[in-house]
Parts: sequence; C-alpha cells; structure tokens
Amino acid sequence: MQRDLRLDNVGRRYGIRGPWVLRGVHLTVPPGTLIRIDGPNGTGKSTLLRLLARIDAPSEGRITGRPRTAYVPERFPTALPFTALGYLTHLGTVHGLSRPAAGRAALEWLDRFGAAPYARMPMAQLSKGSSQKVAVVQALLAEPELLVLDEAWTGLDAAAREELERAVAERTAGGTAVVFVDHDPRRLAGAPDATYTVRDAGLDRRTDQAPSDPDGPHVIVVVQGPRGGQLPTDVPRTVTSVEEPTPGTHRLTVPASHSDILLRTLLTARPPWHVVSVTQERPARPETESRR
Repeated sequence: MQRDLRLDNVGRRYGIRGPWVLRGVHLTVPPGTLIRIDGPNGTGKSTLLRLLARIDAPSEGRITGRPRTAYVPERFPTALPFTALGYLTHLGTVHGLSRPAAGRAALEWLDRFGAAPYARMPMAQLSKGSSQKVAVVQALLAEPELLVLDEAWTGLDAAAREELERAVAERTAGGTAVVFVDHDPRRLAGAPDATYTVRDAGLDRRTDQAPSDPDGPHVIVVVQGPRGGQLPTDVPRTVTSVEEPTPGTHRLTVPASHSDILLRTLLTARPPWHVVSVTQERPARPETESRR
C-alpha cells in the first residue's frame, strides 16, 4: 500500500556556503491529493518539486515515502536521439511494460494529446508545443503514484491543456497524488485539496483558499451494469452520491467537471456499463421564489 510522502524539516542549498533556497520545509502528500505550489519566480518552487520527485536530495532534513514518481520538468530536453514514439516506447519498457504494450500505450497517449501525427518524427525536429506533449506523455505513461508537474501546461495548445486537466482529474480519482506549479492562477481553480506558497525559503499553507463548491453544476448519470456487477472501484472517488433505484440500475451524481472521467471509467470497464441517460442536474429554486 502506498504511504504518504513526507518532507520533515527539509532544506536545500547549492554549495557548502550557498544561500538556502528552502529551509525548514514540512509537507505531507497523501495518495489521491491534488496540491498546488505558488510563489513568485525564483523563490524555490522548482527546487521543491525536484525534491519531491527525488531528482535532488535535501541538504538537511529527511524525505520519507517512495511512491512511484513521474516528473514533467520546466525545461524538457528535446535534442534526444529518438523519435517521439521510440523515446516513449523505451521509457515504457523501463517502467516494466513489454515493448509492444509500451508502444501501444505511447500511441494512445499521443493520440489523446493530438500528437499522433508526429509519433515517428525525430525529437530534435519537434516544435516546442509538440515536444511538451511528449514530456507530458512520458510522465503519464508510467501510471505513477505521484505526478509532479512543473509548468507542464506551458506551450500546450488549448485542447492539450484541457486534456492534461482531464488526465490530472483521472489520476487523482484513481489514487495518484499530483503536485503542480503553474503560472496561471485559474489552472484547476477550486480543485486543489491544498495550496502552498513558497516565500523566504519557507513553505506556507494558504488559509484563504476557497473550498470546491459543493453546490456547483452537477450531472446525473443513470447506468445499468452487468448482472451482479459492482461499480468500478474508481467511481466512488469521482461521484458525490450513488443511488440504486432498481437492482442493477445506478443513479450517479457527479460534478460536471468530472463527468467525462466517470463516463470513460464506466465505458472502458470490463465488461462495460450501459449508459442509460446523462442529464444536467437542476439546482433547487430558492424557497421564496417557489412561493411566487
């Protein structure tokens, strides 16, 4: 079972007498959580992410817990002697997949991000946006327990940015912890379980963060399953309520932002579930209005 990743009194500086970039940092990252890291440029956000990804070691303090980790760096090396597909297939085998399975998974992820046409193009010839898609896919391909994203949305087109947000929601719903930095304050707004700010070499948890709106738009999905079938294990993490009006028929209420994740989970289950209907939940009218 995956344990929390913990940073206890962690500090990091470069050189024996260099200034402390981070010091006295305490952070716990439980499975399935989404954590945002904020702070001005140059305050140590990328250093913190490199520590979480075990790319760097702390100069003091201790990091415990070893989730299987994937990392999208702020600057992804593009001058690699591979095609995009060859690079991703190689990484897939490193993560334990057979070569055919790694190739299939790489193509599926490239297709999701609109990069399949460039699969056999040398990495050095890819545009900034296409190489960024490869950077994102190499992290998602690993099916990590911890996903660390350093400005991963930068350089992506609008469709790919939305796809990455969906992938993050899928991963957290499946139990993956995600820690990210992004310059856009609207990125995944309302979704993080916690937001931390790096300042003065320390890490402070924001207390003014608004929780996700439980009264926001929801979708009602009615499904029928195979005889005696149980809902996929990821479904309860995504929905806000489950009802079974008749045996084998389930009425699921899900935030609108997660509805596509729920549908994909149900339709790709083995055996798949039959989706009877998908409707927008109508918000309750105020009592004073209903009396008019």
